[in-house]
Amino acid sequence: MTVTIYFGSDEWTGPRSLFDMMEVKDPRILACMDNYHLRLIAPAQMSDEEIMKFRSSLREVLLFIKHSKNPENLNWILKDNEQRFREMERRAVDVIEVITNTGLKYEESEMKIDVCEAIQKMREESERQGELNGELKKAQEDARNFYNLGVDIETIAKGVGYAVDVVKGWIGLSPDMQ
Repeated sequence: MTVTIYFGSDEWTGPRSLFDMMEVKDPRILACMDNYHLRLIAPAQMSDEEIMKFRSSLREVLLFIKHSKNPENLNWILKDNEQRFREMERRAVDVIEVITNTGLKYEESEMKIDVCEAIQKMREESERQGELNGELKKAQEDARNFYNLGVDIETIAKGVGYAVDVVKGWIGLSPDMQ
């Protein structure tokens, strides 16, 4: 028996049998042929109960993929299956990362990965990056406002904590202008 595993988080839209792939609709011709059906494992079209029947790390891979586009559901799945997600095989986590492109980070040498911890680190890093982006935007806005008030570039640069050339770039001045 051949089984196809579709690792996408969207529903499978491809054909499910040999006849589905063919444009032949004549019942006389079809009667002479065998119709081979696709045995498909597609996480988006499976219930969590069906996925939970797997006894290998494929279970966690399919659950993660299925719920990867819904952070609330993913959090619930991670909590409900915390022990298994805290000790995942590296190869299974590699599959999750490649399929979902979530940005999970872990040491290359680790053989067992704590996915819950990796997700927490990813979220903290994202929050830090958001804070840094917010601070940068605030510094740029302040620099433009002070420039519009007539404050000299050197004073603005000291005030916002960036180099004079950087501040000039924000304001739209060339490096050799005051």
